[in-house]
Amino acid sequence: MAVNLQNAEFVLSAVSPNNFIQDGLPQVAFAGRSNVGKSSVINRLLNRKNFARVGSAPGKTVHVNYFSIDGAFYLVDLPGYGYAQVSKAERDRWGRLMEDYFARPDLLTLGVMIVDSRHKPTADDCTMARWFKDSGCPLIIAANKLDKLKKREIEPNLQLIRDTLELEEADRLIPFSAEKGIGREELLSAVFAGIKR
Repeated sequence: MAVNLQNAEFVLSAVSPNNFIQDGLPQVAFAGRSNVGKSSVINRLLNRKNFARVGSAPGKTVHVNYFSIDGAFYLVDLPGYGYAQVSKAERDRWGRLMEDYFARPDLLTLGVMIVDSRHKPTADDCTMARWFKDSGCPLIIAANKLDKLKKREIEPNLQLIRDTLELEEADRLIPFSAEKGIGREELLSAVFAGIKR
């Protein structure tokens, strides 16, 4: 599938379900905790430095952001969860927006969930994985920050992620480093395979 990843442009920020795009193009939704490096993973994937905003303060993504990738599919950047220092009312609003998005399985083609390869997934990570699974869409887990692990830690940490998130054999778990580019090709080919289904 020849997709020009350089031809990526921001389309819109959905602040309510009325804004969700429903034009039949595949939608690949990226989710992750606020401080897991989601924007960095997206930037590395597209080989663009500052495409998705990378903030020093976690929790910059507060809406459902749509990016058109070469007119072939949408990269959907979901609000980060868990860490961001925002009011409970704002967190609840994000939560409702996410629930509304996941309540529309016709919108979702593929989920890419980013976790920190150094740590056991949190309760929030488990909830997010369950939302993806309940929506019926295939799920890819990218275990980011791989470059921060010692070689001997990699396999046990990946197994802990697999066990904690109750991944099936079919669920892809890709070791990834936004910093070094490790796993980029594998994640890209998994995304392209997912949108071609």
